[in-house]
Amino acid sequence: MNFMKLIVNIPAYNEAERIADTIKKIPKSYSGIDEVFIQVIDDGSKDKTIEKSMEAGANAVYTNGINRGIGITFRNAVEKALENQADIMVNIDADGQFDPADIEKLIRPIIDNEADMVSADRFGEHKAQNMPGVKFYLNRFAAWVIGLFMNCKINDLTCGFRAYSKETLLRLNLPGGFTYTQEVIIDALGKNLKVKWVPVVVTYFEERKSRVVKSIFHYVSNSFKIILKAVRDVRPMKFFGIPGLILIILSLGIFAYFLFHYFQELKITPYRNYLILSITLLLVGLQFIIFALIADMIRSNRRLTEDQIYLLKKEKYSRKEKIEG
Repeated sequence: MNFMKLIVNIPAYNEAERIADTIKKIPKSYSGIDEVFIQVIDDGSKDKTIEKSMEAGANAVYTNGINRGIGITFRNAVEKALENQADIMVNIDADGQFDPADIEKLIRPIIDNEADMVSADRFGEHKAQNMPGVKFYLNRFAAWVIGLFMNCKINDLTCGFRAYSKETLLRLNLPGGFTYTQEVIIDALGKNLKVKWVPVVVTYFEERKSRVVKSIFHYVSNSFKIILKAVRDVRPMKFFGIPGLILIILSLGIFAYFLFHYFQELKITPYRNYLILSITLLLVGLQFIIFALIADMIRSNRRLTEDQIYLLKKEKYSRKEKIEG
């Protein structure tokens, strides 16, 4: 039987008060797992997060040096997990809002080869406690919209408590930045990786301020841009093709309306605006269709590039394992 190593990754920014408790609560053994390795990625904390992490028993603590945001922090976490020979990586918040005992629920489908990636579901049988109403409805709406594009029911789009197989870690290609949670789901589904959601209990502390959501407007605008770019890259035919088809169908409908009146009176002038609008919508719709075809060709080239990157990363980390083995 193959040796299985689980890396529990904890991103942290000024979490000195809570991170030690979180680390201590992480179970040190699981059925089917031979080694549990705890790594902390510190995002430029100004308190004693690093010291508290090491004292609590973290196996490795890495720092970004300065505050770079959770997107880049996650990208660094994936790189470090692969360097540390992870077979499975679980990402869990440092503040204790998730129960480390639920790690077992997340890794089990991966161990049993039922999923490539498992995400916690805050909206299943266990409703998130004290979750802000605006955040709740925005998350549900975004999950529904992205689910339509990806042809998949998405239970929770933005939860960071997730488990990833090594294959998933190797295949993910993320630019990093404001956040990563939406991009990872879209990227994984776009690469036909099997994603599963598992209901968990989560508690939001009323006194706690979000490290990501500085304001609702900031959160919505940044998330919208990220989702838009991700869907454009993964489903270009739908992204450009659906609006194009709608505009063409609308133009044909208006043109039919124009013809109906034209053949009754054989006059163009009274209905000229309908004809102009029909032609305009048709041209714009055709442009969208052309954009869809071009974007689809770009996606095909991107897939070839990503496959090459995947093979290079696979070779890189397998060579490292052989050397250290």
